[in-house]
Amino acid sequence: FERKHSGKWQVTTGGGPLEAIVLAAGAGRRFGGAKLSSPWRGGHLIDGALAAAFAAPVHRVVLVTGADTAVEGAARAFVEARGEAKRLVVVHASEYEAGLSASLRAGLAAVAAESRGAFVFLGDMPFVPLELAATLADALAGEVLAAAPVCHGRRGHPALFTQALFNPLKDLRGDQGARSVLDGLGERLALIETTDPGVLYDIDAPEDLDRLQ
Repeated sequence: FERKHSGKWQVTTGGGPLEAIVLAAGAGRRFGGAKLSSPWRGGHLIDGALAAAFAAPVHRVVLVTGADTAVEGAARAFVEARGEAKRLVVVHASEYEAGLSASLRAGLAAVAAESRGAFVFLGDMPFVPLELAATLADALAGEVLAAAPVCHGRRGHPALFTQALFNPLKDLRGDQGARSVLDGLGERLALIETTDPGVLYDIDAPEDLDRLQ
């Protein structure tokens, strides 16, 4: 993919593998801290997002860490138990306190240059259906630059971005994700309908874990 001088995005013939980014750098203040390394279903909360990321049609999974120093250890335990250690890349977002955009930039910087795109998973969403990512990948055709699930009229996660959108994503600042980038795509955003509410559920407080165990 490349950008025209007019500022419009043009789809060109690009190949290469996809990669996945799992954003896990936040402090989890509403949770009381150490959210993603909290016990969950015999492992840790981060396991749910990692399972969905490794089920995606990707070459590697980039885990972005930050405030919770135990997240990396939890993730390495997860991948080693499944024989997936070689596919995990861990990067530390040194500016994680600047908000979600800083974590996203750190993740994008670690994506291989030859990749044609990347999924972005949120570490505190453990119920994303494992088969969803493949469906999103199938939607990348023609003029489509990104794909995301929709459940009951609400856009959810993860989202899949082509390489053409990496620079606009890197330009984001503050505690904002990619919503503004997706909102500006119009028909170049493929919306995939699903009835699985796991694309909407995130964990904010300890009682959320207790209710959803």
